[in-house]
Amino acid sequence: MIGMTTPELLLGVGGLILGAGAVLIYSMVVGRGAKTKAQLILDEAQRNAESKRRDAEVAIKEMELKREAEAERMLSKSREEIHQRERSLDKRETSLQQQGDDLKKQEQFIESSQNRLKVKLEQIGQTEKDLNDILDKQRKELHQMTGLSKEDATKRLLKLLEDELEDEVGGRILNHEKRMQEICEDKSRDILMMTTQRFAASHTSDHTTSTVDIPNDDMKGRIIGREGRNIRAFEKETGIDVIIDDTPGVVIVSGFDPVRREVARLSMDKLIADGRIHPSRIEEVVKETQAEMDALIRKKGTEAAQEVDVVGLKNPIIDLLGRLHFRTSYSQNVLRHSIEVAFIAGLLAEMMGLDGRLAKRCGLLHDIGKAADHDMEGGHPKIGADLLKRHGECEEVVHAALGHHDEILVEYPYTVVVATADACSASRPGARRESLDRYIKRMEELEQIAKEFKGVRQAFAVQAGREVRVIAAAKDTDDARAAKICRDIAKAYEERLSYPGEVKVVVIRESRFTELAR
Repeated sequence: MIGMTTPELLLGVGGLILGAGAVLIYSMVVGRGAKTKAQLILDEAQRNAESKRRDAEVAIKEMELKREAEAERMLSKSREEIHQRERSLDKRETSLQQQGDDLKKQEQFIESSQNRLKVKLEQIGQTEKDLNDILDKQRKELHQMTGLSKEDATKRLLKLLEDELEDEVGGRILNHEKRMQEICEDKSRDILMMTTQRFAASHTSDHTTSTVDIPNDDMKGRIIGREGRNIRAFEKETGIDVIIDDTPGVVIVSGFDPVRREVARLSMDKLIADGRIHPSRIEEVVKETQAEMDALIRKKGTEAAQEVDVVGLKNPIIDLLGRLHFRTSYSQNVLRHSIEVAFIAGLLAEMMGLDGRLAKRCGLLHDIGKAADHDMEGGHPKIGADLLKRHGECEEVVHAALGHHDEILVEYPYTVVVATADACSASRPGARRESLDRYIKRMEELEQIAKEFKGVRQAFAVQAGREVRVIAAAKDTDDARAAKICRDIAKAYEERLSYPGEVKVVVIRESRFTELAR
């Protein structure tokens, strides 16, 4: 600004001041417009906030009203439930009060009953004491009148009681036996009749023969051979004796083993049919026949097991079964007998609610010991039981083989079933035959045992030993005593005799009165 004049300088300063004032005025105008716009915005926001606040207050009031209504409803429901519970408690309280009253009444009744019972017990005690005093007094008077001591009177009284009881026991035995006999006979008759109807077997008996037919007597010399070499070779190979006597057309083979005897018979038949009889040929034929016999034994055993439907038998047991085909008992084939016993035992077991298959197994194998009793010591029941146990048979089968002749204590029901089936098969008509000497001896034993009892006058064995009729002396016995004699005789038969089936004992007592009219 150096070189400017004062007016120019003032003019310049004035321009600056005017410019600054214009800027200031502009700034003030712009600031006032912004404040007005901001105030409008603030007013609008305040109005919106106030509207939202009022809306929120309305919503809150509505929610509070709803909550108050829900709370009132829940409160009413709770009050109703409380009222119901109060009514239920009132009912229970009334019921308990009634029960309490009833209990009080019962207690009063029991107390009064106890008092009455106490009084009665006291009265009974006093009466019993009075009776004892009277009995003692009468007892003393009785001793004085009879002159007997207390011991003598006791013995006499016991003797009288014993006599009376003996008669009463006989009567009770008679009535009990009659009732039980009727029941047992009905049930056993039904079971046995049903069993025999369901199973029927052949009534023919097998006849074992040890004879070989020859075409002519010249064949006997060829069988003997030069200096007896043929017959010696035959007996050595077979283990069987050959008997050649004057009987025409017959050669007898003899031996205790039925299988070896059958091998010898078949071998002899083959040699006679072939015509070549010398030691080497004899050895060849016997070996061939032995192999055929082993195959036949296995076949017979297998067929028997299949017929009875018994499975799982081991080969040694099957072979023993097959050997029973060549064994007889009183002319009854033992294998057929075992098959019959198996079927009958199975039917009996099914009708009694037992296992029919197990009963069949027990019945089929009960006489298995007879196939080896020539080779082992002991009776066939024990031998059979040992063999069956050795080859893994169950306890029921082993026990049935051991006890089917009632020689041991019975532990399994199948033993009784097999014993019953064995008796049915052995005692049916035509199954077995006894020799005359054995038959007569058994009849004599039956009569002799019956005559040993006191009061028996005569005894007669009838029905081939199935029934014994005993004549009792009328003077020495009464009906009760006769019943006791009958029971004692039957028990003696069970203990002292061995017999198939059962023996019926009939005691007959009669009184005869004779008077002559003159």
